[in-house]
Amino acid sequence: MFEKSKEALAHLGAEITVREIKQQPELWQEAFDYYQANESHIQNFLEKITKHHERVRVIMTGAGSSAYVGDTVLPYLKKVGNEEAFDFQAVPTTSIVSNPKSYFKKDIPTILVSFARSGNSPESVASVSLGKQIVDAFYQITITCAPEGKLAQQAAGDEDNLLLLMPALSNDQGFAMTGSFTCMTLTASLVFDPADTRTKENHVKTMIAMGEEVLSREEEIQAIINTDFNRVVYLGSGELAGIAREVQLKILELTAGKVATAFDSSLGFRHGPKSFVDEKTLLFLFVSNDAYTRQYDVDMLAEMKADQIAQMVCGVTTGPTNTTGVSFTFSDTGTTLPDAYLALPYTIFGQIVSLLTALKVDNKPDTPSPTGTVNRVVKGVTIHDNLDSK
Repeated sequence: MFEKSKEALAHLGAEITVREIKQQPELWQEAFDYYQANESHIQNFLEKITKHHERVRVIMTGAGSSAYVGDTVLPYLKKVGNEEAFDFQAVPTTSIVSNPKSYFKKDIPTILVSFARSGNSPESVASVSLGKQIVDAFYQITITCAPEGKLAQQAAGDEDNLLLLMPALSNDQGFAMTGSFTCMTLTASLVFDPADTRTKENHVKTMIAMGEEVLSREEEIQAIINTDFNRVVYLGSGELAGIAREVQLKILELTAGKVATAFDSSLGFRHGPKSFVDEKTLLFLFVSNDAYTRQYDVDMLAEMKADQIAQMVCGVTTGPTNTTGVSFTFSDTGTTLPDAYLALPYTIFGQIVSLLTALKVDNKPDTPSPTGTVNRVVKGVTIHDNLDSK
């Protein structure tokens, strides 16, 4: 797919999606360069807040794929972030809007970190409004791909709102979020990761090499997609459970629900959801680079292969798992990459699976929902403003 002409891809209804998947390694470099250029400004913004408050709640939020950015980054920040100063949480805007008083507290200083491709989703705009209404000391970090969007426009002139714009080409024009998701995920990690800039730069270089490797090995992924399946499962632990959710959504979106999907943590899958697996199921397990966590991922991978029920069980990994059967193993690079950064080349793998699966079921990835049942920017949401009447 990545070597086809623009005309051939347009005929398949896949030109935009292919282009936007392929360009991600370049966008990661651009996102890092932007972070590095604004690093002092970012640190000054955070220090201004922590100087006035002993501890601040940090709510990472978004809707759909944008919500999964927070799910992906949260375990890493819980592990390495400054939790003496920041209480990191991940809450979708869809939960905040329907139950704002469960997450916003008047006397708890809060930074709302909004992830948004367009910045125009009704729930994203409403979450900001609710935070301003409820929380006395309310701050924002707006991470968005669209400078013309409502969230970006609202940040103008607001000293308590740090606007971080993603690369222009990350504002995906295709239906499904690809570069927008990975660039926002990378930026969130960079902002709160206490590692030095050189270390972060090396992480990004490794990510880019791994992303380019996935793209170069499309034929291996196509061989998996050529098997007989109608269900797909993704598993992962910690940060990789977040992208398991994201890439299973990509299949649902790009196939318009023609392929059933499930996701879970590696350990959680045994507790009932494993019943989803049948003889027409592809199961992918994202194997962690954390030595302790990796043990549980490998155990589950071996168990699923030993069950001999699924059509195929495939580990996605940076090193050998000592299990038999199919695996997608990266070359020697990336074996020490923290999972929050490893998540991004793994995500490209899942995006390619989704793209190829959509074409297999004769769906058009660029416009997978021609009836308009699902839209790029959600429609039909009524925001109720009678907060104080209940």
